[in-house]
Amino acid sequence: MDELLERSQAETASSQALQDEDRILRRWTPMLLRTILVAATALLIVGLFLMARQAPGAYVARFKAVQAGKIYSRQPWLTMVGQAVAGDPRAIVTIGLMVLTLVPLARVAFCFLLFLRERDWLYVMFTAYVLFGLVLGVVLGRIG
Repeated sequence: MDELLERSQAETASSQALQDEDRILRRWTPMLLRTILVAATALLIVGLFLMARQAPGAYVARFKAVQAGKIYSRQPWLTMVGQAVAGDPRAIVTIGLMVLTLVPLARVAFCFLLFLRERDWLYVMFTAYVLFGLVLGVVLGRIG
């Protein structure tokens, strides 16, 4: 009888722990995604405002130079962050776009963790495939 009571209490505690984890995951996921989205939006707005204020024609001139094949330069991320801190509008907009790409990545990663925790292997495989495709797209976009 005592064994049955202990087993029942252990199952109840385990069930409660899973419900708490599920509630935390379902509450924090949207909050984190909204935070990323707000940060990206703020960076983009600030970058566009600075671009319009400092050099409104610079972006068009740069686009035309890239089309003509005159400019093709990649900058390391840390250099771009330094330029953004210094107030370079192009760097701020670029970082804003990079942060914006984190929204779908974070959402799919959270879904992957949720399905993994629930041991729903079919959805784990599908979500892993989508997550792999998103990460590969970001990596190839940075390389190519």
